[in-house]
Parts: sequence; structure tokens; C-alpha cells
Amino acid sequence: MNIPVVYEDNWLLVVDKPAGLLTIPAPKKQNRSLLKILNDDLKEKRIAYRLHPCHRLDRQTSGLIIFAKGKSVQKKMMQEFKEKKVKKIYLVYVDGNLSNDRGLIRSPVRGRPAMTRYEVVRRFKDFSVVKAEPLTGRKNQLRLHFKHIGHPILGEDRFAFRRDFKIKAARLCLHAQELRFRHPVTGGYIHLKAESPDYLKKFIPASVR
Repeated sequence: MNIPVVYEDNWLLVVDKPAGLLTIPAPKKQNRSLLKILNDDLKEKRIAYRLHPCHRLDRQTSGLIIFAKGKSVQKKMMQEFKEKKVKKIYLVYVDGNLSNDRGLIRSPVRGRPAMTRYEVVRRFKDFSVVKAEPLTGRKNQLRLHFKHIGHPILGEDRFAFRRDFKIKAARLCLHAQELRFRHPVTGGYIHLKAESPDYLKKFIPASVR
């Protein structure tokens, strides 16, 4: 597959994951994953190191994901995530128009506290383009939070009924667009951004892109 590389150095590799691809192999014999594709490519090129994921994205979510070139770097990078030192910004297309231009969603996810900060970027007739920052890292947090406030993510089929949406989307309109963090080895500030994927661009009229 053509996996776009957004950043690479001696310790880290950051790629733009396509939607529909697992981050790591699933236990139910679903071996096709981003991790396997990347490591198989390294093996084919006879490169000695192997990549290790520092976090995950859902199968349906596209966007930036960090891999470490070695276990020690992975451990350091995962600690940054644990200490909430990594800023993640998602591009989200949600059903309808939100009443506020920005806000903070506070709603428990599976009984645990969860917070999401959001800002409306653009409004269209039947949907809104939003930038969202999860301040906690709960599984499916953004999907559950936007459903909770009555504006589920376009293409949602797990926590909402697609047939209820005025805008029909074949896949979840959720993209991990930005990452900001301190490099775990050099200490330098890293700010990365992935371009909006084609499947999201098609919802925006060409005249305003």
C-alpha cells in the first residue's frame, strides 16, 4: 500500500494511516494491519529494526500515527501520551449545526471521566466541520461525545443510525489531523499535520475549499 510518511528520523516514524486499516493485528485472525505492512516492508528491504506503535487509531479513523524504531523509544513516547504531553487535534464532520462555535464536552465514557474541547471551523446546511481535541484518551471518546451532544459523526454506524443522517457518508468522517509533542530523545518540539483525505474533501463545495 501507499502509506504516506509525514515525519521520520533515527527514532520515530509518523505516517498518515488510511481509513479502513487496523493499526495492529486483531486477535480474530485479522492479520492485515498498518504495523504488519510497515514491518513487512522493512523486512523486504533487509532493514534490521522493527517498528512499534506508540498509540492507536480505530480502523475507521484515518490520520497521523507514531511508530518507534525500537522498544526503548516506544516506552518513552508512550509515557508522554500517559502524561498527556501529546496534543492531538482531529478533523471531524458532524451531523447538523452545533449551537456554539466552541465548547467543552464533559461526559463519562464507560464510567470514566472524559473531556473533549472542540471548535467549529465551518458550517454547511446539514453538517458542520469541527476541530476536536480529546483531553482524555478514552476508547471511542470522540464518537461517543459528539453523539452525546446530539451531533454524531457523519458515517457513524456503531453509536448512531446512518439512516437518520441527512448527509450520507460511506465511512466515518474522522481524521487525526495534527500532533504536537516533544521528541522523546532530542527534546525538540514537533508539530505535524496531515492533509485532509479525499473522502472528506468531497463533502465541501469546490467553490469554498
